[in-house]
Amino acid sequence: MAMVTNKVALISGIARGQGRSDAVRLAEEGADIIGFDIATDDPSVEYPLATKEDLAETVRQIEATGRRAHVAVADVRDYDAVEKVIAEGTDRFGRLDIVIANAGIAPVTNQLRFRRDTFVAAIDVMLTGVFNTVYPAIRHIRAGGQGGSIVIHGSTIGVVGGILTEPSPGEIGYAAAKHGVVGVMHTLANAVAADSIRVNVVHATGVNTPMVVNEAMGRHFQDHPEIAKIVVNPLPVPGGMLEPADVTNTVLHLVSDAGRYITGQSVVVDAGYTTYR
Repeated sequence: MAMVTNKVALISGIARGQGRSDAVRLAEEGADIIGFDIATDDPSVEYPLATKEDLAETVRQIEATGRRAHVAVADVRDYDAVEKVIAEGTDRFGRLDIVIANAGIAPVTNQLRFRRDTFVAAIDVMLTGVFNTVYPAIRHIRAGGQGGSIVIHGSTIGVVGGILTEPSPGEIGYAAAKHGVVGVMHTLANAVAADSIRVNVVHATGVNTPMVVNEAMGRHFQDHPEIAKIVVNPLPVPGGMLEPADVTNTVLHLVSDAGRYITGQSVVVDAGYTTYR
């Protein structure tokens, strides 16, 4: 039997990268998927964000597994819009079991990172946005009366701190958000444990997604070669970065019955990165 048969999962930032990987794998393992993505560019980052075409491709891949998808365009910073997606999706599928708070940006490149609004954007998307995704979903999980699982995508930066070339607002905001979600996780894990709802954070090292592999980030690494020396993982990793599927494997474990007694944890998938920091 598949690991999450007939479950329903909510995923933010679903259009590509880690969000798409999580969505398609959970669908392959038997879950129907509710998801959303802003699917447009943001002035706080240099690289292009996902598109509506990316979103449609994620839907196509989910449906190719034989499972259903309820996917919409919504900004994770807009609580009402996110709540609407969740309500519509749970009305359609009749339940909610799993939440994966994935949406993220990297306002950390070149001169853009020195703008104060990049700090605000990082917090809004990756800390407030986590709250906006998780909090309105809890009542839907509770309504099912069978418990559930919430996973927040963190970062090794949320474990050992940021890699600052200079103290820029964008880099500080990214690190602050990834530390902040650990507090969200611990608080919620205590609050919802009696309802058999588990809450964990997955902290990954560098992952081969468009948030990391893009022209702006490439230029930033060229301008700051000292970063490349710092981000090397102790375990050999082909190409130097994990694949999204490597992280999804851990997410699947946490949201399935295999992880039914794991809650309140920062689970690190980092090829040894934090061990040597």
